[in-house]
Amino acid sequence: MAENAVCTGAVSAVKEVWEKRIKKQDEDLKRDKEFKQKLVRIWEERVCLAKLREKVTTEDGRVILKIEKEEWKTLPSSLLKLNQLQEWQLHRIGLLKIPEFIGRFQNLIVLNLSRNTISEIPRGIGLLTRLLELNLSYNKIKTVPQELSNCASLQKLELAVNRDICDLPQELSKLLNLTHLDLSMNQFTTIPPAVLNMPALEWLDMGSNRLEQLPDTIER
Repeated sequence: MAENAVCTGAVSAVKEVWEKRIKKQDEDLKRDKEFKQKLVRIWEERVCLAKLREKVTTEDGRVILKIEKEEWKTLPSSLLKLNQLQEWQLHRIGLLKIPEFIGRFQNLIVLNLSRNTISEIPRGIGLLTRLLELNLSYNKIKTVPQELSNCASLQKLELAVNRDICDLPQELSKLLNLTHLDLSMNQFTTIPPAVLNMPALEWLDMGSNRLEQLPDTIER
């Protein structure tokens, strides 16, 4: 009996030692895998940044990021290193969303992301207080956030051919400098009150909507 007890104890001790070794080995392998994945991410970001730098040009004194007919479904966070950009011209690149960090590009004057597959405008868009032109035509946007009203310098807004926009937040009437507004080919049944209260508006296109009636105040 005593010999059996000693033998069992020895086996248990050996088993415990091996289990600790195996656990440590697994942890080491996990850390090694995570480290390699981190290196891959860093490398990919550097490659993306290098590609983006190649797309930066200067025209009429503006620093412009210009990409067309290339596959960029998302924009990498490394783009933040190009925060001196004043204009984005990104067309037909399959872009699925406007990056959440868009608000950190405080120097943006023109943001043209037309002809993509964007379905949402992030609230951070309202941080672009110097923005003069915003073109999101030919996308899949359904709603417009009230934060857009914080783009106090905005003069031109194009939301044509998004197909499903049917209203605008009342707060957009605060866009005191907006002179040009294109809402054509959407789902509006009437002219939104926000539009009627835009003091500087000179040009409005609401063609190919589902307008049922015009408000009495349209005479303005």
